[in-house]
Amino acid sequence: QVQLVESGGGLVQAGGSLRLSCAASGRICSSSAMGWFRQPPGKEREFVATISWGGGVKNYADSVKGRFTISRDNAKNTVDLQMNDLKPEDTAVYYCAASPGYPPPRTGSGYASWGRGTQVTVSS
Repeated sequence: QVQLVESGGGLVQAGGSLRLSCAASGRICSSSAMGWFRQPPGKEREFVATISWGGGVKNYADSVKGRFTISRDNAKNTVDLQMNDLKPEDTAVYYCAASPGYPPPRTGSGYASWGRGTQVTVSS
């Protein structure tokens, strides 16, 4: 089992930045891809970004491309999501997830472990 704990959420004005972090512990597979998903209020969960174990493969949702950056530090078992130029439509609960698959999946069904989420609210 992999335990994931997100942090870094909060309230920010439009145009601002936040950095989310996910700390992983437990039985982390050496080939685990890591991903970020979000669930806006009243909507379905959606893909945000994913990164391969070595960091060489990164994918982003079109809605965040150019504004968000995913990174990881395998020595510290952490994965971060730097979010810049935030918009009100980025408001959501953000979840970290771990996947044994390659290439890194863009769908939630490809992830075996999930964190409990952190709230991000962007005011206009």
